[in-house]
Amino acid sequence: MASIDKEVATELLPFLRVYKDGSVERYLGSPIVPPSHEDQETGVSSKDITISENPIISARLYLPKLTQPNQKLPILVYFHGGAFIVESAFSSDHHRYLNDLVSQGQVVAVSVEYRLAPEHSLPIAYEDSWAAFQWVASHSINNYAYKEPWLENHGDFKRVFVGGDSAGANIAYNMTMRAGIEGLNGGVKIVGTFLTHPFFWSSKPIGSECTVEHEKSLPCRLWEHIFPDAPDGIDNPKMNPLGPSAPSLARLGCSRLLVSVSEKDELRNRGVLYYNAVKESEWEGEVELVEVEGEGHAFQILKFGCENANNLNKRLVSFLLK
Repeated sequence: MASIDKEVATELLPFLRVYKDGSVERYLGSPIVPPSHEDQETGVSSKDITISENPIISARLYLPKLTQPNQKLPILVYFHGGAFIVESAFSSDHHRYLNDLVSQGQVVAVSVEYRLAPEHSLPIAYEDSWAAFQWVASHSINNYAYKEPWLENHGDFKRVFVGGDSAGANIAYNMTMRAGIEGLNGGVKIVGTFLTHPFFWSSKPIGSECTVEHEKSLPCRLWEHIFPDAPDGIDNPKMNPLGPSAPSLARLGCSRLLVSVSEKDELRNRGVLYYNAVKESEWEGEVELVEVEGEGHAFQILKFGCENANNLNKRLVSFLLK
């Protein structure tokens, strides 16, 4: 209860409160849980590893139950959601979700623990995520010195996927675009990217979004806190992939793309707009849209195990196995 006596600098409810002494009090997010040697329900093993000491970047690795000792599996680099300010690669809801996805999809997964705002403003989360992605790709190089055994022994670098939910889907998009422009270590190519309820926004309302005081909408207020120095503000290409300074969608660095949206999600129109823009662009890949009726944002994690969540996960699994 010590926070009662501290002076508040700013609030971003319902997510967090920032105090003038620099401390941050978070109100949302599931508890941190340890990795498991073998999950009782799925048989998936997980472990935590350090990717970089300076800056500190870590990840949770997942390995499904193997049918052969040296079995090679697709690799999934995953980025968790949480508006860039809450949640973790080690949180219970994402741990449960990835156990299920890894078990069904038969992939080696790397769930990246990027640093959060407001303590670490954007673009730090993007840079952490890119460093982690390049670290994964480096395992494809024969003389790379410090290889992680699960990736070295069981990762198939000809079948690399990227995905995420909400803010994590935003990161997955940006990593895919950067890979298309700059390339990945070892010449690794992304087979597929899936974006679940991607966190995109802009300065102009679209579709059914409220036209009154749009600049005071929650996504706009969030962006001001997480990336206060963003060039072009909310129309920065990292948040608005269709903005005036955004790179051509033809540069997307994957062969297949799956965008999923939910009927009752405030971000639904943004996901559909992005899907249509990719479809109409000069990008030569294959793009699909999945819309789930009657559900809200991140329901596949928040309502894990419900029928619609199970159906969406099956759709993602088929995307990984295709």
